[in-house]
Formats: sequence, structure tokens, C-alpha cells
Amino acid sequence: MNSPLRVGIAGLGTVGVSLVQVLDRNRNLLKDRCGREIVVTAVNARDQSKDRGIDLGNFIWFDDAVELATSDDIDVFVELIGGEEGAALDASRAALKSGKHLVTANKAMLAKHGVELACAAEAKGLLLNFEAAVAGGIPIIKTIREALTANSIGRIYGILNGTCNYILTRMEREGISFEDCLADAQRLGYAEADPTFDVEGFDTAHKLAILASLCFGTEIAADEIYVEGISSITTADIEAAAELGYRIKLLGVAQRTESGIEQRVHPTMVPVDSTIAQISGVTNAVAIDADIVGQLVMSGPGAGGDATASAVAGDIADIAKCVPGEQKVPALGKLAKDLAPYKKARMRSHEGGYFIRLTVHDHVGVFAAIAGAMSKHEISLESIVQHRADQKEEDGLQTIILITHETTESAVRAALEAIGKESALAGTPQMIRIEK
Repeated sequence: MNSPLRVGIAGLGTVGVSLVQVLDRNRNLLKDRCGREIVVTAVNARDQSKDRGIDLGNFIWFDDAVELATSDDIDVFVELIGGEEGAALDASRAALKSGKHLVTANKAMLAKHGVELACAAEAKGLLLNFEAAVAGGIPIIKTIREALTANSIGRIYGILNGTCNYILTRMEREGISFEDCLADAQRLGYAEADPTFDVEGFDTAHKLAILASLCFGTEIAADEIYVEGISSITTADIEAAAELGYRIKLLGVAQRTESGIEQRVHPTMVPVDSTIAQISGVTNAVAIDADIVGQLVMSGPGAGGDATASAVAGDIADIAKCVPGEQKVPALGKLAKDLAPYKKARMRSHEGGYFIRLTVHDHVGVFAAIAGAMSKHEISLESIVQHRADQKEEDGLQTIILITHETTESAVRAALEAIGKESALAGTPQMIRIEK
């Protein structure tokens, strides 16, 4: 009989507590499937006296995460502390250095230090598993890293942040403002007290950077992503999208081009009858375009204690199944030392065009100024619609909605700057990409 796999867990928040419960509740199932028992032997958290609804009496308690990571009482270190630096990173480095397998749900740490940690794991013949770091309970990491090994992936995109999807879903269904939706999301626990990381797109960007590395065999490049959040989206944008047959989603998109890798996070109009448009609430979805399998779409819970704990438990189970001495699956799909340097793609035309909403002063020559600026920057318009501005706004304002054909973002921004110089604009223009 194989000896038990001893697990140490750092971080006993929602996910950590769920993980302890899952490993205990399904211990016999895991033993049957892994060929050995999985046992939590030690834990670490900030406050030992806090009531977490679980019995900690059978675990060795560590006040210091690094001491837990290097303890002889564990074989696997599970990092659920969070944050790209500090205790999470120090303990993760220490675990690998001391010969412990590492499991983490920390996308921020991986986006910044993932290649370093992968190198450290490979040098010691250890596993670095991080399924829970991207898309919660959706097994997207394992799918890319193992199941799609024979496929060349051209593009990966998806809804990677449940908070943003929840807000956009409610804005559309109930016609309420971004601010009101965000307040409800915070009250329900879907959004943090400081929601910037989620609603401004940075959480999605970290996850996208990890996926791009796995898909394209390049170093992780979280700092090379164009990032735009959803805080500027209004009910007027939601309504206009619906009238045009679209739904607004915050997407992370990474694709291979002739000039390099393109990564972007931004609100996007997607056809209302598309699969990605049907993903509502806090659910996540990831779509992969590959040469052999074609398009693969996976959806499921992107966050939450049980969903994330399921992914972490799966990572631990993979370690339990490993035969000592056998070659490990590289953390990033290929050996970290063989990852290609990241090459950012040059600006190119956006295939779906752009939605542009302008609030302008209603006077003679406005349309001519707009049309002239678009023509000067070689932007072809598919349609132009004029609306009287909302009655709550000042008199003498018009709302103009433009739909462009394929063009570059730089051209659109230059045209909007030129229109602004003509004193035609009243307020900040809204620009949203349209994905076919």
C-alpha cells in the first residue's frame, strides 16, 4: 500500500475551508481513484482562534506560511493566501526549494512569477499545478496542457471574471446602472469592497496571460495586455447593443498573428445568438479555436468555495497519482526554459469593427465634422444613427451612434480626438469592439 500523500494548506478562507471539507468528505473516493490516501496534516492562517466551522484539532498549526512550506510533515504545499508578492510568493518559493510539490490558485502570483516558479519546479522534478487560478471549476488548464497537446491553437477567448459578467447581466435584464449593480454585487459578496481589480479588467488580464502562455508556448507577459474595464458601460450602451442584435461582455482575447501574440481585455459586443452571449451571471466561459478539434467551448462556475476547491483537489489528486521517477507534465505545457520570448503583435484591423456612441452639441455642421474626421482617417461607416439625447441631459444635445467597418483602434481614437477639437463633443465618447 502506498503511503498517504500529506498536504499542507496555507490560507483558510472560503476556498481553504471548502478544500478541507472536500478532501475529508471524499477521502474514500480519492483513495480509490488515486491509489493512495490524501491527508491534510498541517495548516496555516492569520488567526488560529477564528471559528471557521471546521475542526482544526487534527492538524499541525503553523503561524508562518514559510515554516509550513518547508515542514517535514507535508509532501504538497497548497498556497491559498493570495497576492503576487509577500507571504504567498515567499512560501511558494520555499516549498519548491525544499522539495515540496506546489498547488496554487493564485493567478496574480503566476502572472508575474509563473515562469520562475515553473523553472524551480522542473529543476527539482516537482509538480506545479494551478487549475484553480483560471476560470474556477472549469478544467481549462488541464485541457490545454494535456488534452489538446496535438492541436495548434490560434485563439483563446472568454468570460473570465464572474463579477463583471454578473454586473453586465443585471444591467441588461433589469435596466439598472453600473453603479447600482456594483453596489448589489458587493452586498452579495460577488465583488470586493475595492472592486477595481475586477471591474477594471486586471483580474481577467492575469488569467489571460497564463492561458496565452499555455496556448502559444511563450513566456507569461501580463504587462503586455491592453486592458479596459466595464466601469464606463452605461444602460444606453446596453440598450443600443440589444437594438443592433448584440450583447456586451467583458472578454479576454489572445490570438496568434503573423507579427506576434495579441492580448486584449475589454468590453465587447457579441452576437446575441452566439454561445458566449448566453453565459450569464457569475458563470465563466472559455472558447478555444484549434486546428484539429475546431472550436471548443467550456463553461461553468468561475469562482466560489466549492468550485475552486474542486479544482485544487483535482490538482492534489494528480500529484497523488504520480509515480516517483516518472517525467512530470511541464507546468506551462512545455519546459519553462524552452518557452519563447513574448513578441507583442503590431496594431492591426479589428475584424468586427467598432460601436461608437457620441453625445454632441446639436448645431449645424456636427455631422459634417464627424463624417470628415472618419473619412480623413480612412474609417468606413456601416451605419450612423441619430437619437435625441436623454431628457435628463441638457437641452441641445444629440446622441449619435456609429458602426464602423473593419479598421484599427488607432484610427478610431485619432478620429475621435479630431472630432473633440472641433468642440462638437459633450462628454467622453464610448467605443466598444464588435466581435463577429
